[in-house]
Amino acid sequence: MSWDRVRGHDRVIQSFDAAWRKGRLGHAYLFVGPVGVGKHTFARELARALLCETRSGTLQACGKCPGCTLADAGTHPDLALAARPEDKVEFPIEIIRDLIAQLSLKPARGGRKVAIVDDADDLNAESANAFLKTLEEPPPGSVLILIGGPSPERQFTTIQSRCQLVSFRPLPNAELTKLLREKGIADEARLDRLVRVAGGSPGQALALDDESLWEFRKSLLAALEQQPVDAFALGTKWMEHLDDAGKEAGQRRRRASLVLKLLIGMLQDALRLAHGVPALVADPAEAVALKRVGDRLGSEKLMTWLDRAAEADLQVDRKVQLELVVDAFADALA
Repeated sequence: MSWDRVRGHDRVIQSFDAAWRKGRLGHAYLFVGPVGVGKHTFARELARALLCETRSGTLQACGKCPGCTLADAGTHPDLALAARPEDKVEFPIEIIRDLIAQLSLKPARGGRKVAIVDDADDLNAESANAFLKTLEEPPPGSVLILIGGPSPERQFTTIQSRCQLVSFRPLPNAELTKLLREKGIADEARLDRLVRVAGGSPGQALALDDESLWEFRKSLLAALEQQPVDAFALGTKWMEHLDDAGKEAGQRRRRASLVLKLLIGMLQDALRLAHGVPALVADPAEAVALKRVGDRLGSEKLMTWLDRAAEADLQVDRKVQLELVVDAFADALA
């Protein structure tokens, strides 16, 4: 049944269903929320419900008709999918023009067309401007779904003003634990560790379910405890860890981002512990070490390092050469 694959977002489902029942469904939406909480999954389920050929009084797909089958496969002629190519930093205008051309065609199987634009934060001025008229006045029966990042702040105001904003929240720990169990993660210690670090994101939890990452996390903690940090040794170990992910650039960048997420979690815990607040991620043994780090560095230094880690994560996303990102960050810690 439709929406079974969407977890923890009942509030958003009910909002769309109410708009559907009242005939007030919008023509353009901007989805924002943390990475990995299910924005793309929701968009695909919404598209399937809109393109379902078995009509009912609710916004719900039957999951059996040709429309649902084609939408599931991503081959529905009235479903347009667009995303920034892996090797690009910005959204090419050619992809937006192709999307606009697809939307201009009459629906092939019904009276509705749906477009899902992933990586919408990466629209540049040129591609965003090309999209404005379609966002403001899409072809009749069209629904456009733009999927952005954690907040709308990285999006052009001209795009924001033409879309209804839909915010997705992190999943509660209980719901995330249940979902991870369904994915085959049964060990309680492993579950607890993933739930603590994932911040309510199933996607992040599953990506972090990698023992090599947690082994490297020990190296990060050891590096933080050093006075001063050995930048050369840390940078060398970090690059070796990224090389272990393989030669494919996307895999190496994803691993670099996950390492930074683990490091940010440790620094945040060190800051909490320095102020007498319990750690969110660290286990009791790690908390003792991070308390020493926090007391030694002080709040100002920890905040500087956190800002630098966030900047490094953005550089990874912006396709800056990984060796440069790692070396510069290790030097900053030293």
